[in-house]
Amino acid sequence: MADEELQRRLAHAARWLEEAGWDWLEDAMPSYESVLAVYDPVKLWRSRGCGSGGEAGEEQAPWRLAIGRLEERLAALPPLPEEESRTIIEIPVRYGGAAGPDLAASARRSGMSAEAFVEAHSKPLYRVVMLGFLPGFPYLDGLPPALAQPRLDSPRPRVPAGSVGIGGGQTGIYPSESPGGWQLIGRTDLPLFDPARQRPALLAAGDRLRFVPI
Repeated sequence: MADEELQRRLAHAARWLEEAGWDWLEDAMPSYESVLAVYDPVKLWRSRGCGSGGEAGEEQAPWRLAIGRLEERLAALPPLPEEESRTIIEIPVRYGGAAGPDLAASARRSGMSAEAFVEAHSKPLYRVVMLGFLPGFPYLDGLPPALAQPRLDSPRPRVPAGSVGIGGGQTGIYPSESPGGWQLIGRTDLPLFDPARQRPALLAAGDRLRFVPI
């Protein structure tokens, strides 16, 4: 179970960094216990005469410059705002069959029928903790412990886009075709990642969703 209060603070810090508008900061992504800052060292080096992290002419490594800028920005982090109510995102899922080839085996490991497993998986309200592994891949908090599944001994070379899987005590959705080692229990046709959209990823850290069997 992820620490929800910590997740809110990390997401708040990531947004605060992005709002700085630095052209060298390409992304700030909250995770379980930290924020990943992705930066362009060339752009950062060219901007070293502005702001903190070193005066023009100083021979500092880009990562030291980045740390200086980020620390100064985070030192001015405003208080965590009240949590806003969010729309619950519904993810339509076809469970079992060709869409979920591991559903039956997963249900047996959990001592359930396939129908009971689907009901248990689709009942909770899940929270997106972070995106990772693939662009738009959501790591979700809220999977009932009874549904936890071992990862495959040998990952599949191709997992279809939209596949809903369980790996250990987590469930997630593959946004694009890729190799993968999670147990596949269903699939959605909802596009989770589209680089042509203004917001390419459908989901973001802090979003809440529910799986809807179809």
